[in-house]
Amino acid sequence: MKNFKFTINGNQYEVNILNIEDNIAELEVNGTTYQVEVDKSIQTTKTPKLVRSISVPSNDQHPSTARTSNPGSPKGGGNIKAPLPGVVLEVYVKEGDTVKIGQRLMMLEAMKMENNIDADKPGTIISIKKHKGDSVMEGDVLITIG
Repeated sequence: MKNFKFTINGNQYEVNILNIEDNIAELEVNGTTYQVEVDKSIQTTKTPKLVRSISVPSNDQHPSTARTSNPGSPKGGGNIKAPLPGVVLEVYVKEGDTVKIGQRLMMLEAMKMENNIDADKPGTIISIKKHKGDSVMEGDVLITIG
């Protein structure tokens, strides 16, 4: 937390405050840890702790799942998910279209910026889940490619 240097009777002390709970302070003085009781009540800082939620990956595979497919499974299938919350501005494909990797599928407005949503796998558009004007949240399925 905080580091101090003291000189007492000509002796130098480096004091690090490690932790404070209620009226007990944990200090490290020249490498030795001490628990000290404080007479005065200590006010905690008013800075809030920030906790981030777990983000949703842009593809539909679980992190612990191997990235290769089974030989018998259909190739090139999957979902295209929204990378961040926003509003769909344009849809450039329709159901039944064949797409290639990198082909533009949709335009999403997020944080006052236009974001292109491109195909990350080849295949045929099976369904379009979100249409022009729809609001989307991060991780929502936009398009299913089969």
